[in-house]
Amino acid sequence: MNLLRKILFPFSVLYGFITTIRNLLFDKGILKSTSFDIPVIAVGNLSVGGTGKTPQIEYLIRLLANQYNVATLSRGYKRKSEGFVLASATSNAEILGDEPFQFYQKFPNIQVAVDANRTNGIMQLLSQPEKPQVILLDDAYQHRKVKAGFYILLSSYGDLYADDFMLPTGNLRESRSGANRANIIIVTKCPTNLSDDEQEKIRLKLKLTCSQQIYFTFIDYDDDIYGNDEKVAVSEIKNESKLLLAGIAKPTPFFDYLKNENDECLTFPDHHNFSDSDLESIQNKAGNKKIITTEKDYVRLKDSKLVSQLYYLPIKSTFINHHQNFDTTILEYIKTSLVI
Repeated sequence: MNLLRKILFPFSVLYGFITTIRNLLFDKGILKSTSFDIPVIAVGNLSVGGTGKTPQIEYLIRLLANQYNVATLSRGYKRKSEGFVLASATSNAEILGDEPFQFYQKFPNIQVAVDANRTNGIMQLLSQPEKPQVILLDDAYQHRKVKAGFYILLSSYGDLYADDFMLPTGNLRESRSGANRANIIIVTKCPTNLSDDEQEKIRLKLKLTCSQQIYFTFIDYDDDIYGNDEKVAVSEIKNESKLLLAGIAKPTPFFDYLKNENDECLTFPDHHNFSDSDLESIQNKAGNKKIITTEKDYVRLKDSKLVSQLYYLPIKSTFINHHQNFDTTILEYIKTSLVI
């Protein structure tokens, strides 16, 4: 923890007090939460960014989309549109935001919407001619104005909320006690060989309630990178000189998976909107080499001047064990909610 964050500790105490009072007002019904008569699953975290929400949402889409009409609803961070927007053939990353546009491109059989006002967003989705049967709320754990039917809380293995502090000293958006709202807690970005003993230590550290379930996942990378009109095996380009580019919260694992000693790694802020000067600089650094980026960055760069040498590496969230239990829990919640 750097000196400035330590100096700001009194503000963390104040921020923690404010968020705790806000949560208490929602818990007591003094502040209104709107619930809906269809299954609504909220996925989020207590900390600021970098816990793997996007691959977890995609896991849920793959689990559910063949059985139900699924919609995702996101804020659409850094988009240039306002209000409610339902993705269509004319949409792009500027209109939807990078992650929702990624959902739209990868899963054409679902509805993808953005609205900072999640209550309005759900109502708009339910007014569509083909209304969804299940809504997945992306990054909505603190959006208490909607009362989801099911909450999935993510926490990174290397940055557990139990070890963190409130903003601005730490990265927590709300008190650790907010974890009590979760039905399921997923520890993400784990080592693939995380032992049962280590899992149990984390379980004890997080102090789950008797009704909560915990799971452990790791980031699983694709065997290929994908460009505008081709794919190339990762094994073929591992030793090739290339430019690695990432505008995500925690890019180190992405770089570590692909880089060799001759590669250059360029890092931009999360959700970065690439300017013309950025593109010029990237192209100059790359020369004739391949530019490999994350899937989230690719949706913002694929229509740029870089497209002829641009590739992306897909990722997915994979459970270390007990994924069948997770799937069953989600499917049972939806089945029960739809009957009700």
